[in-house]
Amino acid sequence: MKGFSTKAVHGRKLKPDVHGALRFPVYDSVAFEYENARDIQLAFEGKKPAHSYTRITNPTVEDFEQRINLIADSLAVVAVSSGMAAISNLILTIAETGANIVTTKFLFGNTYSLFERTFKPWGLQVKYVNFNDMDMLQNAIDEKTRAVFLEIITNPQLQVPDIGKIAEIARKKNVPLVVDGTVTTPYIFKSADFGVSVEVLSSTKYISGGATTVGGLIIDNGNFDWKNNPNLKDAVKYFGNFSLVMTLKREVFRNIGACLSPHNAYLQALGLETLDLRIDKSCANALQVSEYLAGCKKVRSVNYPGLKASRYHEIARKQFKDKFGGILTFELADKKACFAFMDNLRLIKRATNINDNKTLILHPWSTIYCEFSPEEKGQMGVSESMLRLSVGIEDVEDIVEDIDNSLEGV
Repeated sequence: MKGFSTKAVHGRKLKPDVHGALRFPVYDSVAFEYENARDIQLAFEGKKPAHSYTRITNPTVEDFEQRINLIADSLAVVAVSSGMAAISNLILTIAETGANIVTTKFLFGNTYSLFERTFKPWGLQVKYVNFNDMDMLQNAIDEKTRAVFLEIITNPQLQVPDIGKIAEIARKKNVPLVVDGTVTTPYIFKSADFGVSVEVLSSTKYISGGATTVGGLIIDNGNFDWKNNPNLKDAVKYFGNFSLVMTLKREVFRNIGACLSPHNAYLQALGLETLDLRIDKSCANALQVSEYLAGCKKVRSVNYPGLKASRYHEIARKQFKDKFGGILTFELADKKACFAFMDNLRLIKRATNINDNKTLILHPWSTIYCEFSPEEKGQMGVSESMLRLSVGIEDVEDIVEDIDNSLEGV
């Protein structure tokens, strides 16, 4: 099996189902029975592969992890309860008080809040750089840096960093490059091919198959030597290349308890089967909608890496080929015009998710960034006149018609 679609549909069966079920069943069980006391001891010691408690491992969740591992061509995958859980579990595993991460202020609002308002008080330092400036990045990394963190396509700023160049700098400094691949998934962007060490993402978005469930993923590409990380160097003696995943499973992930439920894992594995079809339609629709908006007189600007006018178009083509994601932003005259436009919509939904099957619109300034000051919003590239449109898989003519009718009332 070499093709993405084939891998996503068939997965990799670790054990045959006793009833021959074509779809891996939901094991909605908390605990699992053992034949004898010795077996359960070996399971808890990690010396015998088995499921002991669903907060730690579960057969249905494991099946989902194996499917992601297969399509990502990665070393190992840990599924967690949300995208934010993926980021927080990873940082807590690889960093400690007094250490730092290097990132940018062009981040999803909750991620910025996690770094700035949750981790900083615990003693983690956060260095913000411009990822278009390689010298600035190189100078920011020091012996206390535990990761370089960025989004493959920033949300909602839609910047596209040159992942290959950034990965090369991180490699030379012996620091893992961690990327948030929520808006691309392994279908659009194979992170291992560009030198990424670890990919985190919210499987709530594209992967879930229409916002059915919340979930997150930590994907270890297996190309970083974890003996270079002070928190994992001892684990390398026992687990080798699997030190990150085993430390997560046996300590941080287990102890924090942000596990993915078996039912959610089942639904997200189902979503994987149509992932490529939905992403193809979403990306094609987003390109057509962005081209339409670029010609509208009431629209001040349109930001989408698929547009040839975008400063990130060429690097996006290099990294994503002909798929540029399903999110675009555009600016109207002011906040009042944005609200009027949103209120006039009839098909497009006013909602906060992205990469749903439905097209969704949001005013970032007044919603997901509302807790930040105007100065902070400006530093994060969010303006009062910006609207974020997550383009779904409806007929593109109907999406454009709704936008056109709504603009008439602005």
